[in-house]
Amino acid sequence: MQTRQLGKDGPFLTEIGFGAWAIGGPWSWGWGRQDDADSIAAIHRALDLGINWIDTAAIYGLGHSEEVVAKAVEGRRDDVFIATKCGLVWDDRENVKNNLQPESIRKEAEASLRRLKTDVIDLYQIHWPDPNASVAKAWETMAQLKAEGKVRYIGVSNFDVPLLKKCLKIAPVQSLQPPYNLLKRKVESDILPFCRENDIGVLVYSPMASGLLTGKFDPNRLAPDDWRRKSADFKEPGLSKRLDFVEKLRPIAEKHGKTVGNLAIAWTLMNPAVTSAIVGARTAQQVEENVQAADWRLTAEELREIDQLLKEFGL
Repeated sequence: MQTRQLGKDGPFLTEIGFGAWAIGGPWSWGWGRQDDADSIAAIHRALDLGINWIDTAAIYGLGHSEEVVAKAVEGRRDDVFIATKCGLVWDDRENVKNNLQPESIRKEAEASLRRLKTDVIDLYQIHWPDPNASVAKAWETMAQLKAEGKVRYIGVSNFDVPLLKKCLKIAPVQSLQPPYNLLKRKVESDILPFCRENDIGVLVYSPMASGLLTGKFDPNRLAPDDWRRKSADFKEPGLSKRLDFVEKLRPIAEKHGKTVGNLAIAWTLMNPAVTSAIVGARTAQQVEENVQAADWRLTAEELREIDQLLKEFGL
């Protein structure tokens, strides 16, 4: 599997990373019940197939995702680049809120180090901006954690260009993690060009639009507590149009013996600003399917055909 360098002077990450959101199991923004044994098997299969990095977050499953990742990489820690995040915290009643106060960031970092059973976090990211906290002070704290050796690299997630500029005045930003897929292209206008111009690596999440672009999505199969039941993207009147669009993509994928999900992942990787796509998986079988997108390069003609379909569907 090919690799790309993360930002300026960063590590080389495989073009597909293992997304560990769903393996956190049930919580207010979870994907439903998940068997830890299946999760560990999925991570093992990912590593065996060449994926060299995992993206998780403290908030996924309220700490559980990090714990599962730790179990899965036991004995292989030196071979895996682990990215996690801070800035979303929870209380005893599992209420979630933003908190980017310096003392909270430090507390979260220590907790993540314990759950991950590691001496250092490879990439520590601010998960979401906090309107009630100073971005400058938060980023200063992140830079201090790096200087202290608790983390190797620091990045952000869901930041816009003005926030990135504020961070860059204080310390380099190794990476940005934005949502990016065929149905969410907003970052193309300014965020991705800015990252490319400023040597900021881009780790895109939801390349398959949280299942919509897999070619297998069935709303009737969602777990009762699946977060997607709360999302407008998964409701009518727009849902049917998006699924019809997916069907039009199928012939392009099948020409290459690929799935629509493979096409969606490969499409994100065609953008020169993108370092890697974070692709979630709950089973080893899903991992085996996902990696089929690696090293697949869509032709200029295929990209034009996809663009035309987006226009036709008004997406």
